[in-house]
Amino acid sequence: MSLPTGDTEAPEPTTAERIHSLLSTTSSLAVRALGEHHHLDTPVSVHGSRLRLRTALDDPLTTAVAGAGAGDGLAVVLDVTDVSPVAVRDRVRARLTLAGRLHLAHLADDGLSVHLRVDVAHAVLATPYGTGAVTAADLALAAPDPMARHEAAMLTHFADDHAEALDILTRLLDPAVLVHSPEVRPLALDRHGLVLRLDHPHGHRDVRLVFPEPARDTEEFGHRMHELLAAAQYGLPVHRH
Repeated sequence: MSLPTGDTEAPEPTTAERIHSLLSTTSSLAVRALGEHHHLDTPVSVHGSRLRLRTALDDPLTTAVAGAGAGDGLAVVLDVTDVSPVAVRDRVRARLTLAGRLHLAHLADDGLSVHLRVDVAHAVLATPYGTGAVTAADLALAAPDPMARHEAAMLTHFADDHAEALDILTRLLDPAVLVHSPEVRPLALDRHGLVLRLDHPHGHRDVRLVFPEPARDTEEFGHRMHELLAAAQYGLPVHRH
């Protein structure tokens, strides 16, 4: 999620990395093909710019792909929505649209479903703060953020069990953004930092608190959070956007 910044850009994952992160954690997506919409509840396996999906043998989408033959495959558009795991107003953090060709891969081990392959041509990620487009080549060079698979659990734990830490972190914010006494909730996190949602009756604002150094895993993320809390308690400088 790209946030409004000042003259200095806050370090954050690239659009391609965000797309990988979203795809690696989603279990629901919509597929548009031949004028029809198909809703799938299935994990997505990502390999560069290729995706793997799973559908039932008797699913209409399976039938449509089989009817397209083994050549160029079936032209499809995939839609994925990124929803905050924490209850906030306007929970949609991003909408992802991918265009590509869908192919039959192979029969699943259960004999009742099949694996499908999507060769992505290009993708667009739209957030409340802007839109980014990437090519298959961009996706092939990217990887998910190391925090992506842990983000939902960490955010909900933070929101449910560490309200006092949120209060402390607000000391790092510009007092001007706190004049309406907003409710503060954790909205997103990645290796570069934490995004807070400031929600008040007249609207909301998202603020990114940036770590001095990126976190490579959950243990380092915990250390970085303690550094932010220490900065808040003792008045040390910290990046915010």
